Amino acid sequence: MKQNIIPDPDKIFPIVGTNTVTYVKPTIKNKNIIVGDFTYFSDIDFESHVTHHYPFNDDKLIIGKFCQIASGVNFVMNGANHQMNAVSTFPFYLFEGWKQEVPPLSEMPLKGDTVIGNDVWIGQNTTILPGVHIGDGAIIGMNSVVGSDVSPYTIVAGNPAKEIRKRFDEEFIQLLLAFQWWNKSIEEINQLIPILSCSDLQKTKAEIRNRMGV
Repeated sequence: MKQNIIPDPDKIFPIVGTNTVTYVKPTIKNKNIIVGDFTYFSDIDFESHVTHHYPFNDDKLIIGKFCQIASGVNFVMNGANHQMNAVSTFPFYLFEGWKQEVPPLSEMPLKGDTVIGNDVWIGQNTTILPGVHIGDGAIIGMNSVVGSDVSPYTIVAGNPAKEIRKRFDEEFIQLLLAFQWWNKSIEEINQLIPILSCSDLQKTKAEIRNRMGV
C-alpha cells in the first residue's frame, strides 16, 4: 500500500492525477455487464464500447478481476449477428414501422455470453466478437479480432486472432489456475506482489507451490 491507502475497487479514477483510466465495475449500469474488482479500462465510458447489446437477446458480458483493457477495445455482442436462415438478413424488428416481431431466440444466430477471465490483458483497438471465452491470464495483441475461444495463459494476435504461444508450461499454468491469486484478499495480494512480478519463474513456481502445500 502506498501512503497507507487501501486499494478501492469502487473508485472510478484509481490513478492520482489521471482521469483517463477507470476501474470499470463502479461505472457499470447495465445489469447484463458483470465486471470483477480492479479491472481497468484505459479510457472512460466503458459501456459505450459494448455494442449491439440489445436487451431482448439477454446475453451477458462477464469480465473477471484485475483485467487490463486498453483504449479502443470493443466488445461486439450478439445483436450484431443477423438471421441467416431466411431469404433476407435485414432486421426489420429493430426499426420503427416494420411489421415484424422480434424472432424467437431459437431462430437467431446467438453465440451465448461473452466471458473474459481474470488477469487478462487486451491490447489497444482489439475487437472481441460475440460468445468468445478468453481464459485467465491470456494476452490479446493490439488490433486483434478475436472470434474464437482463447485458452488460459495464451498469447494471441491478428485478424482473426491466432495463437502465438503459451505464456508458461502446462504444469505452471495448471498451478496458477489452482492458485487463483486474484481471489485472495487485498492484504494477501499485497504480500504476493513480489512473487507475481518476479521474472524468475522457477522461483515464482516454487514459492506458489510452497504456499499451496504441494
